[in-house]
Amino acid sequence: MAVDDWIRRGQPIVFGLILLFSIIEMCISAWLVSRYNAHHNFNSLSMRDRVRYTLFASLWTIVGSIFFILLFLHSATGSVMTSVAAHLIFLVLTWIIWVAAAASVTAMIGGGLNCSTQNTFVYCGQLNALEAFSWIIWILVTFALIVVIIRGIAAARRGDGYRGGLVA
Repeated sequence: MAVDDWIRRGQPIVFGLILLFSIIEMCISAWLVSRYNAHHNFNSLSMRDRVRYTLFASLWTIVGSIFFILLFLHSATGSVMTSVAAHLIFLVLTWIIWVAAAASVTAMIGGGLNCSTQNTFVYCGQLNALEAFSWIIWILVTFALIVVIIRGIAAARRGDGYRGGLVA
């Protein structure tokens, strides 16, 4: 099977996984934000703001992933929005957003919580899930970014430059 066929099948799958985990992350962070807004039981303003930032990151990723999946399924080769450069810009921004979100949540809870022994954090299980899904999304975005960089190099070598499509 040619590399272009792998990309045609793989891009919607990878972006679909990013979308799925972002929806899960959005649900967790939105629930936490609603609890914090209703009960004001966050440990610090920093904790509240980090959870809100994670909600923003998940919403950014959901909108962008849906956009790129639909455009890629519509026209994998014919649009500037399905080019290597467009994917690269979106994925680099998303990578930066998610590394900040995952690192801030990890720093907030100290790398993970043992919910049976701690009594500091009100929503221990949800915060652990928030951290885990943040890192899962970051890993998926990193994988997609590496593939897009490799395809960008291939597009540049074939003479299309980074404005060329992910598939030839």
